Amino acid sequence: MRHLVAAAVLAASLGVAALGVAATAERVQPIRFSPGSFGSEVQGSVVRGEQALYSLSAQAGQTLTARITADEGNAVFQLYAPGVRPRRDDGMLVVEGAALPGAGEGEDARSWTGRLPETGAYLFVVGGTRGNASYRLHVTVR
Repeated sequence: MRHLVAAAVLAASLGVAALGVAATAERVQPIRFSPGSFGSEVQGSVVRGEQALYSLSAQAGQTLTARITADEGNAVFQLYAPGVRPRRDDGMLVVEGAALPGAGEGEDARSWTGRLPETGAYLFVVGGTRGNASYRLHVTVR
């Protein structure tokens, strides 16, 4: 999955300010946990060639576990450390920044577990490997 994000991506929303990304027309949806909970699940769908963006605030040293499931097995994600920056390339917005090992462009992550390197808002970029994808993104932080 490429991390090119349509020019309409990364709108001015609550999650965008925390990520430090420029405002455009798409919304970054924050992942929130219920009080006392260590995990959350978000559901969504993406049309072929598009991506959904989620932000998750976490602390350095915490362990993040993420897993994505889809009925057709065609949903994947990328996970970026705080401080991502977008830039335009031929009318498309490219997410620039440090991807976490095993969850970068072209790695098509379906699961990831690791200790977070820094405090801030992490960015999930969810997309499909073929056709449209309906998914569930499960996230825990301890």
